[in-house]
Amino acid sequence: MNSAFIQMLPDLQCHTTGQLAHLKFAVKDLIDVQNTITGGGNPSWRKLHTAAKKNAPCVQQLLDQGAILTGKTITDELAYSLEGHNYFYGTPINPRWPSALPGGSSSGSASAVAQGLVDFSLGTDTGGSVRVPAAFCGLWGIRPSHDVISTQGVIPFAPRFDTVGWLSQDKDIFKRVGEVLLPSDLSSMNLEDLPLLGVAEAFDYRQHNAPEQAAEIFQVCQRLGMQKTTPILNRHPKHWLACYQYLQDHNIKTALGKWIKNNHPEFGPEMDVNFRRVLANTGDQIEHFETEIAIAKVHINTIVNENILILPTTPLALVPKDINPQDLYKFYQQALTINAIAAFAGLPQVNIPIAQHDDYPIAISIIGPRYSDRQLINLASSLYQQVHSNQVIGY
Repeated sequence: MNSAFIQMLPDLQCHTTGQLAHLKFAVKDLIDVQNTITGGGNPSWRKLHTAAKKNAPCVQQLLDQGAILTGKTITDELAYSLEGHNYFYGTPINPRWPSALPGGSSSGSASAVAQGLVDFSLGTDTGGSVRVPAAFCGLWGIRPSHDVISTQGVIPFAPRFDTVGWLSQDKDIFKRVGEVLLPSDLSSMNLEDLPLLGVAEAFDYRQHNAPEQAAEIFQVCQRLGMQKTTPILNRHPKHWLACYQYLQDHNIKTALGKWIKNNHPEFGPEMDVNFRRVLANTGDQIEHFETEIAIAKVHINTIVNENILILPTTPLALVPKDINPQDLYKFYQQALTINAIAAFAGLPQVNIPIAQHDDYPIAISIIGPRYSDRQLINLASSLYQQVHSNQVIGY
């Protein structure tokens, strides 16, 4: 069994024709596949649940268009991590940069695609769980607009932020999957008319962590049309992050707290700490943070209604497997702060695998208005084409 998979399946196919005919895909073990147990990356969850009676709608849509399902992929426990490490099932390989983590929590989904074992894969993204592994593994990846793809048949994590996304090495396959999963855009804005605006905080983080990489990304974004960067956060980063973490933890407790209290599941040591903190969330500050996120959402939408945000997807190009705890903590703080921009306002964000150096990937993201997902994918493809033509020198 390959390290990306927790369970291989006999190639499941409903039709031999359709938009995705003959393309193979995998599904994060957070998403229901008929007659298999959705294990959530945790042995206790798997042991205490029965096989799904039907496919999650997102899985069925793909099968209905001729795609072939080959297996369920490893996820960080109940989706609570950005690393890609699972205490019980191991760490899926990042094949291009094997000394680095694959990113989580859609770690196995990213690894399976990056190894060429499948053409695309389904993941979920709450605080970056598709965007981060896409960036780390050199893949196309999307966090769609919130609620645009059904999360029915998906283990809930923090439902107010949860989305179903997908990853692929091939931009055309990536786009074709979107044509199956995404409804028509509800946004009436023409994204090509909007300027590219750099997210200052994301560039600042990369500048602090890796100045040469930051300069390279900045140069690429300028050549693509980014004329300036501006701060996006309407609060100090630590207050912005505190808002996201509090609301996420409160939402996780609402979704999973009762099951955890009733069943006393075994978690890996680090995950046990996370869920203890979740259970300690009393909700006493919920009104304060609901007000904060409402203000932040208006602020973000005001900017995104007039600009396409462009940014380095992650504050580090890669996270080494042997990263020390202090640096890992810093990565989490920075990554969640930036990832919350799309999460707060329910916006789509597409990771573009701009280049793959021997030592690290170069990944940028664009964030667009809510319900502009199809246009945003087209714009991402266009930007990629510019980078890989004579219009942008050096790639």
